[in-house]
Amino acid sequence: MLARILRPAKNAMQSGRGKSKEWVLEFEPASARRPDALMGWTQTDDTRTQLRLSFDTKEEAVAYAEQNGIAFEVFDPKPAKRIIKAYADNFAFGRKVPWTH
Repeated sequence: MLARILRPAKNAMQSGRGKSKEWVLEFEPASARRPDALMGWTQTDDTRTQLRLSFDTKEEAVAYAEQNGIAFEVFDPKPAKRIIKAYADNFAFGRKVPWTH
């Protein structure tokens, strides 16, 4: 029973950063998923993958895992690459590719 402690990435479908400030403890799947013979959906016997605990800080998540004897691995978030641009740069005289209609 191995758990992952991580900070989820920003939702690609939204521009906001909601729900990306909290830390999440989720369990690794213990068994592989297999297709259901009747419906074709995937199924598993492991119900721990459905469990997802949220914490305000990484230290709270680590303390919870240690207190309950859960083996865990911490994944620190990578810093976001920010490209600072201005709208006026689209019309700059020294552009690499000239702006035309």
